[in-house]
Amino acid sequence: MRIGVPRETKADEHRVGLTPTSVRELTHHGHAVLVEAGAGDGIGARDADYTRAGATVVAAAADAWGAELVVKVKEPQPAEYPLLRAGQVLFTYLHLAPDRDQTLALQRSGVTAIGYETVTGPGGGLPLLSPMSEVAGRMAVQAGAH
Repeated sequence: MRIGVPRETKADEHRVGLTPTSVRELTHHGHAVLVEAGAGDGIGARDADYTRAGATVVAAAADAWGAELVVKVKEPQPAEYPLLRAGQVLFTYLHLAPDRDQTLALQRSGVTAIGYETVTGPGGGLPLLSPMSEVAGRMAVQAGAH
């Protein structure tokens, strides 16, 4: 499978959908990973780190979005809506409830969108959401003190 990792375009978002370690695991299992240049800058992962892990670094966001599976952190931004298409799988946080425009764009595109916040584990828990909730809980005290 071709897996795309575009650079995040949401304001003040510096995370990346896959780390070089994750890319190494995926390429080891025969997947092709396309990482947009600079996608890992916010976490200190250079393009060369992704290349060493087996990814192909691509210059244009459209190249990463051209993959069968696109892995992001945050919901697609309006400028990314035209890159969504039928037959593609998008794996990211979506938080659809407050965002009617995003919901409609996803529906119109025909993409299969999987929100991290909806993935349930064997016991019914939310294994992808709970680490983020822990971080937010720890940060709340600091934000409140500020």
